[in-house]
Parts: sequence; structure tokens; C-alpha cells
Amino acid sequence: MNVSSSITAPVTGAVGRFFSGAGLLLRGIGLYVRSPGLMLLGIVPALISGTLFVAAFATLVYFVDDLAALVTPFADDWSGTARSLVRVVAGLAFLGVGGLLAVLTFTAVTLAIGDPFYEKISERVEERLGGTPGAVEAPFWGSLRRSVVDSLRLVAISVLVGIPLFAAGFIPVVGQTVVPVIGAAVGGWFLALELAGTPFYRRGMRLPDRRTLLKADRPTTLGFGVAVFVCFLIPLGAVLVMPAAVAGATLLTRRTLGQSIEPPGRPVRER
Repeated sequence: MNVSSSITAPVTGAVGRFFSGAGLLLRGIGLYVRSPGLMLLGIVPALISGTLFVAAFATLVYFVDDLAALVTPFADDWSGTARSLVRVVAGLAFLGVGGLLAVLTFTAVTLAIGDPFYEKISERVEERLGGTPGAVEAPFWGSLRRSVVDSLRLVAISVLVGIPLFAAGFIPVVGQTVVPVIGAAVGGWFLALELAGTPFYRRGMRLPDRRTLLKADRPTTLGFGVAVFVCFLIPLGAVLVMPAAVAGATLLTRRTLGQSIEPPGRPVRER
């Protein structure tokens, strides 16, 4: 069997590739839980960020009624039932977009706080898989600065995407069904881009490079990103899954670049 072709051969069909991408998160979790040292490395920055973002989202929940009233002044003279209905929809739109932005900004902030920790997790994953082909040396502060700048760019783009999603959230039924699905897909894509930053930087590749390469197999990238996004919505999920997501993103990067995601000596899996 040709090892190189089996690594790069795509799973047949977009749905199969999507679930293959989600499986990379499961493999990342497996790598993570079998390594107590990695668990200790990854949990501290996620706990710090998690505490901050839980407090911020709780504040949004507390004031969501006031915010809903603020953006729906046209309903002040409506009947009580109609006014309450439109403000419930507005409140749900605020919470939905707030949740989307919280997940994305949580990832950006946590990666910035825990850059040395997550760099080490990613390095150890690559060491187990035979090392990093094409690795380049990058100064810590320069790497951190580039990571923060790229994360801010991704957050800014996600905010621009979130505005029309917020507006669409006012549409009855569609705003409560279709929009959350679109939000998960958009959030998953940006999460995958953010999380894959560390292993791409290790190879001297910046945001435009990883955007282009991950887009080449969008279903796999979305499968991984959406799986992470859903986990991050679970209470404490972001704190517990974040380090495993970094490990999974390292696997995603290697697969995207046609590099083995199996330890040396182990037969390569057909995908």
C-alpha cells in the first residue's frame, strides 16, 4: 500500500469527511486524557479564561431583557402579548450571537494566555507522530504577537458575520432553527482556523496559508470545528475540552498537509 496516498486520500463524500473531522477531536481527547502532564499544562489557562467568560455571559443574561427592550422601541405601544413575543425573540438573538462570540473570543483569549502551554501540547503530539516536518524556529514574543494579531483578525471577521446572524434571529422559526445551525457552522470554521494556528506557525505558515489549505478540505475542517463548537457550548466544556481541541487541531493540520497522524511503526489507517 502506498503510505503517502493513503494519508492524503480523502474520505468518500462530504458527510464522511465531516465525521472524519469530528473524529479528530475524539482522537485529540484520547491523546489528552492518556497524558496527565498534558492535562495539567492545559487546564490552567482554560480555567482563567472560563471564569472570565462565564461572568461575562452571566452579565449578558442578567441584562438581556433590558437590551431586548432597547432594540425594540417600536413595540412599546403594541399589545402585551405581541410586545413580549418580539422581545423574547430579540433576547434569544442576543443570547445566540453572544454565545457565538463568546466561544470564538474565549478560544482567542485562552490561546493567547496559554500560548506556551498549548505550544507544548501540540509539540508533544507531533513528537509522538514522528516530529514536525518543515519546522522553523520562531522567537517566543514574535510568535505570540503574530498569534494575537491573527486571533484579533478572526474575531473581527466573526463579529461582522455575527451582525447579519443577529438580524436573522428576529425572523420567526427560521431565527430559532436555521440560524443556530448556520452559527454553529460559522463558529466551527473560525474555531478550526484559530486552533490550527499553533501547528501552522511551527511550520512558518500564517493565517492566509492555513485558511487556503483548510479550505481545500472544508468538510473535514468543519467536522472538527463544529464538534469543538458544540463541546464548548456545554457548561465547563470549553475549559475541559480546550487542551484536547489543541491536540485535535494538530492532527487536523498534519492530515491537511498530507502528513501521518499515526505513531511511527503503526499501520496507517484508511480514511
